[in-house]
Amino acid sequence: MVCQLGGPPSGLALLNTGRRGMAELREDDRRMVPLIWSGMPIRSLSTAIVCLLFLAAPLSRAWGDDFRIIRTYPHDPNAFTQGLVFVDGHLYESTGRNGHSSVRLIDLSTGWVLKQYDLPQEYFGEGLTDWRDTLIQLTWISGVAFVYDRSTFTLRRTMHYTGEGWGLTHDSRALILSDGTPTLRFLDPNSFREIKKINVRDGSNQPVRNLNELEYIHGEIYANIWHENRIARISPSTGRVLGWIDLTGLLKPGEVSDPEAVLNGIAYDAKADGLFVTGKLWPKLFEIKIVPKK
Repeated sequence: MVCQLGGPPSGLALLNTGRRGMAELREDDRRMVPLIWSGMPIRSLSTAIVCLLFLAAPLSRAWGDDFRIIRTYPHDPNAFTQGLVFVDGHLYESTGRNGHSSVRLIDLSTGWVLKQYDLPQEYFGEGLTDWRDTLIQLTWISGVAFVYDRSTFTLRRTMHYTGEGWGLTHDSRALILSDGTPTLRFLDPNSFREIKKINVRDGSNQPVRNLNELEYIHGEIYANIWHENRIARISPSTGRVLGWIDLTGLLKPGEVSDPEAVLNGIAYDAKADGLFVTGKLWPKLFEIKIVPKK
């Protein structure tokens, strides 16, 4: 059974609950149209109500969990955050944009940059993760990953991959890379050879696009969605979205003005069970606790 909107059957437009978690219509179908149940006009009020409840069910679950702010820290408002990592008591950040891309060691309490490696002008820095005693940083469209000594930021080597690089994290055996599509690739940390890939789909079986910064937490992949205020919790085995974390309202209105100053950056302190989030060009970084939405 399907609930649809549209005029003649040849031009039906599904009222779907896509990856944004809200009813959406194609641009050319945003008009008042009769509800249709399996292609037939709905003439009964009770049937219409059932149809609407059917459609609304995924909406009530779409935004998932809420958050509580534990602490607020200063963050460089000029940092175009592309990756965030917390390991062994240290916070590392990857920044983007050509001519401004870097890897940084950050003092959490002050936001000061304690150490920095700047990428050459031609590279646009992207996702960042740790692997053993190294940091691995992606680039956007260059197909190059940089491997640094985590203590000294000395460049040890470069590795190559196909497609774009957006977010990067790892489990116990493989690196996990996002490229803005619904696909996550699992790569050998030593060769960048693809081991497997998963396609990410939400509760309505719709592909989740624009997967951005990643973090591996408690056996799940947490993913920022580009230009959205929510984080997806993804099963690394099936690609299914297990839940959403709604971070709407984390920044107050007016704290950022650049349209690209969007939520991006997830870091997890496994020893203290601390979750940190920030965004591109944000003046603040937050430690948060995930709580059920009321």
